[in-house]
Amino acid sequence: MKEKYDIKKQIYEREKMFLSPYAVRSEDTRGREREEPPCPMRTDFQRDRDRIIYSKAFLRLKNKTQVFFAPDGDHYMSRLTHTLDVSQIARSIARCLSLNEDLAEAIALGHDLGHTPFGHIGERVLASLNPAGFKHNVQSLRVVDKLEKDGRGLNLTYEVRSGILNHTPAGKPETLEAEVVRYADLIAYINHDIEDAIRAGYLTAEELPKDAVSKFGSHTSQRINTAITDICRESEGQPYVRMSEEKDKALAELRAFMFEHVYERANKVIQESAERMLRALYTYFMGRPEELPALYLETANTDLPRAVCDYLSSMTDRYAIELFKSLFVPREGSV
Repeated sequence: MKEKYDIKKQIYEREKMFLSPYAVRSEDTRGREREEPPCPMRTDFQRDRDRIIYSKAFLRLKNKTQVFFAPDGDHYMSRLTHTLDVSQIARSIARCLSLNEDLAEAIALGHDLGHTPFGHIGERVLASLNPAGFKHNVQSLRVVDKLEKDGRGLNLTYEVRSGILNHTPAGKPETLEAEVVRYADLIAYINHDIEDAIRAGYLTAEELPKDAVSKFGSHTSQRINTAITDICRESEGQPYVRMSEEKDKALAELRAFMFEHVYERANKVIQESAERMLRALYTYFMGRPEELPALYLETANTDLPRAVCDYLSSMTDRYAIELFKSLFVPREGSV
């Protein structure tokens, strides 16, 4: 009788043959918090990727601001397009370094699931309102652990969960694949935010730091390609992922420039409006916890600020605006 073809076993064998000794092999995952029957075809990291893509939180990213809120044009980055950008860059680096692409992709796709509406202004507002603070990477982990699937969570692998939590500059990635995503996120948002800022008229290309531009290139594709190439050249065959000192310094210069000239200045009127809306919604639900959706009521019984932040951070820009209007803007004919 013909021996049954084991697809997943073939994947494991290929990983043993071709992955770097510093990569995480799918067979060696530390597993999930809740045991469940394995998939006969997909590795655990492939299943995690699929679970994230089909989650409600992932679908909502298409209507969440990256930097520019309600821009006049169809070609600005949203939180979803940013996430896809990070995923593509992460896969490119992981492939070059013979790391586990599926793990890197899953982390990248999940890294911003907990981000607020209205971009970083939303994160800043919730951090100031919640006595325990608010960080989007911590909230992203909370989304996949607790809030998705009507409170059951996605039950992702340890490696993906750790990578999501540690994707920020202050994080401490436990795998090279997670380190890849941390760089991919930085590369993606700096370069495409520059492109959006120029498109929106907040910057001109000539205003960018000349030394950094000379090291990375004058166009988005050049800068991204330079960054990926530099990481691969610097990290190939090594037990680390990093940029050369020259490129790392230049990227930090671009990031600092963007914070000073764009992130802290972009359309103050819109930022202030977004802040007022979120503060009003927070105050409203803090005073009326019974009006929170059922998903958040259990948390509200023990930690009301957390429950309200769970709800507000889940909102898309459009949903937050419409909810604000329904609660605070008088309708025609109302008394």
